[in-house]
Amino acid sequence: MQTERDKSVIQSKSISNDDLELIKLISEKIRIACNIASGELQLHEPSFEGNEWKYVKDCLDSGWVSSVGKYVDAFEAKLCEITGSKRAIAVSNGTSALHIALRLAGVLPGEEVLVPSITFVATANAISYVQAIPHFVDSSVSNLGVCPLKLKAWLKCSTKVEGDSLINTATGRRISALIVVHVLGHSADLDAIQEVCEEFHLKMIEDAAEALGTFYKGRHVGNDGILSCLSFNGNKTVTTGGGGAILTNDETIGDLAKHITTTAKIPHSWNFFHDQLGFNYRMPNINAALGLAQLEKLPEFLSRKRKLAEAYEKVFSNIEGVQFFKAPVYSNSNHWLNALLLKEGILEALLDCTYQQQIFARPLWTPMHKLPMYVNCPKQKLDNAEWLFKTLLLFPAAQN
Repeated sequence: MQTERDKSVIQSKSISNDDLELIKLISEKIRIACNIASGELQLHEPSFEGNEWKYVKDCLDSGWVSSVGKYVDAFEAKLCEITGSKRAIAVSNGTSALHIALRLAGVLPGEEVLVPSITFVATANAISYVQAIPHFVDSSVSNLGVCPLKLKAWLKCSTKVEGDSLINTATGRRISALIVVHVLGHSADLDAIQEVCEEFHLKMIEDAAEALGTFYKGRHVGNDGILSCLSFNGNKTVTTGGGGAILTNDETIGDLAKHITTTAKIPHSWNFFHDQLGFNYRMPNINAALGLAQLEKLPEFLSRKRKLAEAYEKVFSNIEGVQFFKAPVYSNSNHWLNALLLKEGILEALLDCTYQQQIFARPLWTPMHKLPMYVNCPKQKLDNAEWLFKTLLLFPAAQN
């Protein structure tokens, strides 16, 4: 039965009756896959069902709630075990991890850093924090990460190599690094991107904020870049409340990352001496305690997310006008969020409909090159990014 609300959607969005039926079908299928017939369906929500209370209470009972304590060390060690990285440095959030990664990669003020326009704003902001300039590149429609073919073609026609430096011929500035983002937990094509970085003398940093538990060709993401970054915000697969981590396989870089994220203080029983500019980016022990308990449950969390993705793929098969976004064949994705590719023109009306039904879906982030502070930054043609923004729906991947 067509409701007054349905009629208003048709009138205000110029949605045809066929498209309205498709919108309603999509909402129904989301609930079928989640096996939740009514009530709120959050986009993502944390699950606390292991040792969270025990470990956090231990922090409270012992008084070790701040930046020193056994849980920080245990959390970092567990991250190394899970990811295969030699070093993991726990920090206050994913943005601070990106900031430090860019500093330690040697990115200097006035240089350009290649970054996909399809990413969360923190990735671009971190480039600004080191007084560098974001240079936006396009994404692949098959994995949502940096498109290596388009990137290579763009660099061939827009840059020149001088010694061991890559120069943007339009701006005259050095392009020093590329940030690869594993969007929605799906791995970018790391081997192909690494080849481009080697050819054009680029340092690679991985933004794996959404990708804990994701593997690329059998290896955990975050091991190809000089440094990589994770996030443990409340909306991630594993949460510390607020937190992040830096990963690296270079012990020297790991030592320096730990040093400067803990205010660059020289260890001493009572003296406070800091030997360089440092940052108070330490993860508190109480947050690490929560995170350690969450990491212990990671296999179960991943299993649930992957089963839900399979359910979505099944219910959305053979529906004209929509396509479930599957992980690329080389990626064992954590399916942090699920996505549908839609026919053009229905995304806004669909979001209006799902919110009315308490299904809290959303679009991709507004592409970075469309934000006011970045609108004048250098960029390649971003056809894929703009198309994905208009056609991709992100919908619930709750773990409960």
